Amino acid sequence: MKYKALETSEIDKLFENSIIEKDISSLPDHDTLIKVQFSSLNYKDALSASGNKGVTRNYPHTPGIDAAGIIVETTGKKFKQGDEVIVTGYDMGMNTCGGFGEYIKVPQEWIVKKPENLSLSESMAFGTAGLTAGLCLRKLLIHGLKPEDGEVFVSGVTGGVGIISLMLFKKLGFEITAITGKLNQESLLKDLGAKKVIDRNELDLDLISPLQKPIYSGGIDAVGGKILSNLICMTSQRAAIACCGMVGGLSLDTSIFPFILRGLSLFGIDSAESLIETKEEVWENFASSWKLEMIDNNIKNISLDELPSEIDKILKGEQIGRVRIAYD
Repeated sequence: MKYKALETSEIDKLFENSIIEKDISSLPDHDTLIKVQFSSLNYKDALSASGNKGVTRNYPHTPGIDAAGIIVETTGKKFKQGDEVIVTGYDMGMNTCGGFGEYIKVPQEWIVKKPENLSLSESMAFGTAGLTAGLCLRKLLIHGLKPEDGEVFVSGVTGGVGIISLMLFKKLGFEITAITGKLNQESLLKDLGAKKVIDRNELDLDLISPLQKPIYSGGIDAVGGKILSNLICMTSQRAAIACCGMVGGLSLDTSIFPFILRGLSLFGIDSAESLIETKEEVWENFASSWKLEMIDNNIKNISLDELPSEIDKILKGEQIGRVRIAYD
């Protein structure tokens, strides 16, 4: 049986993306075949689709670290034919054929059964970006962060992780400062819950001071680099930061003072390799106490054929919010 997929190919050390027909027999030998209904576009997908060997080792390859769909067949015992399921992360879309194809074949250990009060479409409005935001929030709440503790921040706030982090913080009653390089999106960010919007350039500097005025009781950083270095030094007593991104740089040049004088906790979040039980918990939250009724309002819906141009856009830093791919 044939199906459509985006395939990234390497030709004379250059990488090209094209929509082709593939045969289901070409999928890996895993236990569960899923008909994909929706996927979403993430920065890691764009890296895979541009030939980043740190993400994907071998080409040709079908990227897509997210998929939501219906089980067609399975030899495992955890699910059955017809179950609606979500798959995010692990090796899918990296070195295992991913959600940018109409079918995937994955181990049952990677699969989450879709919660009752969440549609497949809504799940891919969240996708890995939303799951990452949820994992960050979960870690901060376990640490003890509460709205009454004071102001929190979200950096990289117009990206997928940032925009959902902002919405989740708002849902739970926090006062949020949004940090962005796209000040032309200030109205959108305030509509989504930001009380204050500041220019990332105010923080994208060599360390301003090893211990700065305490402002934030916590936050979610999706940028890294100099911005995170300075935010660490701007935290209040017993603050906590969850970090999950590196578009601002790989290095962290900060001060030990916030850790030993203010008791700061810095949590690293690895969404892809999170325990499946933890992923299930976050998806259940999205369907209940963290339900975002307006999640679809800031989603761009596209077809598979439109995906290559959206990949180019996200690589150029021009993407705002989330992109969802819908299959027939």
